[in-house]
Amino acid sequence: MPRFNPRVAALAPPPIPSVFAWAKDYDGSQGPLIDFSQAVPGYPAHPDMLRWLGEAAASTASSGYGPIEGEAGLRAAYATHVAALYGADVTAGNIHITAGCNQAFIVTMMALAGAGDTVLVTNPFYFNHETTLTMLGIDVDLVPCDQTTGFLPDLGALKEALTPKVRALALVTPNNPTGAIYPPDLLEDIFSLCKANGTWLVLDETYRDFLPGGEAPHALFSRDGWQDTLIGLYSFSKSFCVPGHRLGAITASPAAVAEIAKVMDNVQICAPRAGQIALEKALPALDDWRADNRAEIVRRADALKVVMADVPDWSIQAIGAYFAYIRHPYADIDSAFVAEKLAKLAGIICLPGDFFGAGQDAYLRFAFANAGVEVIDQLRERLRTFVLPGI
Repeated sequence: MPRFNPRVAALAPPPIPSVFAWAKDYDGSQGPLIDFSQAVPGYPAHPDMLRWLGEAAASTASSGYGPIEGEAGLRAAYATHVAALYGADVTAGNIHITAGCNQAFIVTMMALAGAGDTVLVTNPFYFNHETTLTMLGIDVDLVPCDQTTGFLPDLGALKEALTPKVRALALVTPNNPTGAIYPPDLLEDIFSLCKANGTWLVLDETYRDFLPGGEAPHALFSRDGWQDTLIGLYSFSKSFCVPGHRLGAITASPAAVAEIAKVMDNVQICAPRAGQIALEKALPALDDWRADNRAEIVRRADALKVVMADVPDWSIQAIGAYFAYIRHPYADIDSAFVAEKLAKLAGIICLPGDFFGAGQDAYLRFAFANAGVEVIDQLRERLRTFVLPGI
């Protein structure tokens, strides 16, 4: 019998399809499905963005292979955006375009670490980060984050975990799954710890454009020697509502970009070209539209806070950007069971905490940005009347 890679065979199936499968048994009695599962924009792309995509896709020029590191125009436009946001000296040579942020993570990790090396991630973690490292044979060490610290990493625990064997520390802020926003001073301290240990800090900022006020999340890109320690990851998918076009970006030293290009050439050769060409025009043409969307996401977060405050025994433990980490009232019950019954009986699709690491059974992840305020309001009655069978 043919055998598979044991590192892949040991992984669970992709989590999102399994959650959608639960919803197939919902009878509609509580109203339309409320989808808080996968983080996707709950509003369409700007008409200009769709037009630019169509024009680029119809162009013969975009049908061939492009530069491995990304289209020169988009690299320059995104570098200008990053430089303005962070007040930093970032140029096109610091940018590598990828087919989404998940790909940005895997090609970065392949450039930084190999089988048997160690990468630190938080617990809870974004599951694709953990499975990526596992498939690559990279050892994963966990830094615990819990409600006592607002799901932020503890500096003491991080310092203890940053041993000489650790090649990289991977963080997500605003966090997936908790939504926790890492304060700038905490990131400064973490950067200093990584720099002192000779460890890469890989900072996934997929959801940074949805921070209230649109302020710079930190000043790390203006630190002396940042290029020897920091690599930033980003996704265009959420901000421009184009997740199906798979576009992300890496900000790093030119030396790191060159190493990542070696990996990219074997993984995909180049990111999708039509989307890159369209995004060059969208940056900064759609800045005002993106600011309006950011304000809308803040309204949705505020609406969820109001709703959850009215639901006995359910509580928000952390919230920010796209996600809220919700404590459910069923102690000692597997979170996957709770999430399954929510989908089947109440028509609420969310992700169980145990998808994101050990010890997370008390929690559910609500991707609240998927739904408008009027839909979020419907949660109140559904959660108030929800009863877990057999309890």
